Amino acid sequence: MINQKRHLDSVLERHFKTYKEVLVLLGARQVGKTTILKKIFPEAQYLSVDTEPIRDAFNRYDPSVYRQILKPSSEYVVIDEIHKLADPGRAAKIFYDQIPEHKLIITGSSAFNIKNKASESLAGRKIEYHLYPLTFSEYLVQKGIVDDFNYLFLDKFEENKVYPFDLGSLLDTILIYGLYPEMISRPSDSLYLTNLVDSVVFKDLLDLRLIENREGALNLLKLLAHQIGSLVNYSELSTRLRMSVKTVGRYIDLFEQSFILFKILPYSTKKRDEIGKMPKIYFYDLGLRNALIENFQPLNNRPDGGHMFENLIVSEILKANYYGRFGYTLNYWRTKQGSEIDLVLSKSDGELRGIEIKSSAHARGTAFLNRYPQAKV
Repeated sequence: MINQKRHLDSVLERHFKTYKEVLVLLGARQVGKTTILKKIFPEAQYLSVDTEPIRDAFNRYDPSVYRQILKPSSEYVVIDEIHKLADPGRAAKIFYDQIPEHKLIITGSSAFNIKNKASESLAGRKIEYHLYPLTFSEYLVQKGIVDDFNYLFLDKFEENKVYPFDLGSLLDTILIYGLYPEMISRPSDSLYLTNLVDSVVFKDLLDLRLIENREGALNLLKLLAHQIGSLVNYSELSTRLRMSVKTVGRYIDLFEQSFILFKILPYSTKKRDEIGKMPKIYFYDLGLRNALIENFQPLNNRPDGGHMFENLIVSEILKANYYGRFGYTLNYWRTKQGSEIDLVLSKSDGELRGIEIKSSAHARGTAFLNRYPQAKV
């Protein structure tokens, strides 16, 4: 049996011991939201808004109707895909305010809809948690390779150190097929990832009528998949796709809010020669990215291995920063002369770390250190 341990386990277990607010668990489809909740709250009542009678009942916005579908014995109630209600915030507010004997848990794969429709109604009544595809350490634990979460990417792998696993082989597999939980039991399953593209990328966006041009949005996402780790110019994308810059920006925001990709903005103290606007874009999962570009070739047969490795490290650091509550802001740094640092981690107290991402030994970022001597590189 697969060990389904996740970094969020203890945080979710403590939630209702610490807070009375609604537990909101957000993440892309298939990252394991239902699995983790059923493990932590096995006696909870699960209600899916995908089911028409449940959706109709919640759309009545009447606490007496809500009580009719609730089991009196259930302390916890999980509402899945609540964003499909006409007004999910209103429904959750009624539940929270007028049915306090049940503790409410909400899941959703479309953060933008929950946030936009529910933010005002649930102000002060919810605490959000994000669940991502597996971290490298979660992958090792679920594979049975190690027993704990000691291998976070905020600490670099050391050359010549002996690890209790074949690091190179594991990285090759992850770079091609990604870290969705299903990859534990179905390794190297490119068909699963290809089918996942439709359900993850477009189902909610189309259902909610947030994308008017499906073909244009798909082409945009494919272009972004080819540009991981590179500066992204919205105007250039607009010209290539014959789409307005505003639409390009809106679609990228929707992809980000759907947990498909994320932006890293430049680090700048407004020095004249520092790039201060264009973002870099990375995918939360490389398996999904490779499915989008229809390329599952091994690393020795493809030219984008370096960018894929960079994407993996940046996404691992993002997940580690979130789960570990380290409080870093993630940026990159580049000057107009071409000096650069792949990732800058900063805190409000002045702590500054520069990270260069390479798959082999290399020189340190001397230009960044000269500019910011207080930084650790």
